[in-house]
Amino acid sequence: WMLMAMILQNMVEEDILELRMNRPDRLNALNEELISELTGIMRGLNHDRQVRVVVITGEGKGFCAGADLKAASGSGAIPGTEGMTQLGFVYKYQEYLAELMLAIHECDKPVIAAVNGAAVGGGLAIALASDVRIASEKARFGAVFIKTGLSACDVGTSWFLPRLVGASAAAELMLTGRVFGADEAMRIGLVSRVVAPEMLLESALETARAIRENSEYGVWMTKKGLWVNVDAPSLRHAMELENRTQVLGYFTGCMEESMHAFQEGRPPRWRRL
Repeated sequence: WMLMAMILQNMVEEDILELRMNRPDRLNALNEELISELTGIMRGLNHDRQVRVVVITGEGKGFCAGADLKAASGSGAIPGTEGMTQLGFVYKYQEYLAELMLAIHECDKPVIAAVNGAAVGGGLAIALASDVRIASEKARFGAVFIKTGLSACDVGTSWFLPRLVGASAAAELMLTGRVFGADEAMRIGLVSRVVAPEMLLESALETARAIRENSEYGVWMTKKGLWVNVDAPSLRHAMELENRTQVLGYFTGCMEESMHAFQEGRPPRWRRL
């Protein structure tokens, strides 16, 4: 482990990085320091040549209980807010938290959320911003922002959730703010797998290894293309992007290597970018 104040980093295996939110006494609720560290790590991974896949989880019983409403904060607590009024600070804080979700979603590396416990509010948003979600049987989810008197549309949830589970299911979950379990999350398509708590990290690693087996170019362009085409205005627009990506990929030499590997009965030896 490499210990930082709020995030534990561990290169579990070659090319696979585990990030563990580390405020177990607060169910890993988000304070300014944790937000800052995790955002910085995620942005920095875009320049990291060693890491291929990222696993995010929580220390202790919780994944992430959302924003820490008990954490003391105010003018100056985050960069650029010195001397601000409460209105200015709250707006900047909202943007500060939203930037974390963007950093996760926009990371060049695939991100797997290994949801070990409560993932509510901002914790749900972290899971939604990840590319793959695997849940422990003890995981709990909820778009609980609405329970504070505010909107359930917060830090990306109104964009991600309808795209992952459909508008109707998302509407019911967001309008009620109810907390639901791993089995329901699996049934509505929010998570790809539910496993026993002791198998959660191994299950996440299995998925990470399966991703790592593919070429660096293929994984990079698949993540980019998939999420860009979620918003494609038409099939033709999506195909135009796909066509250019495939033609560019041909010149990496990966396709030829895959054919040689198949003919020789061995795993491909991908050329790094």
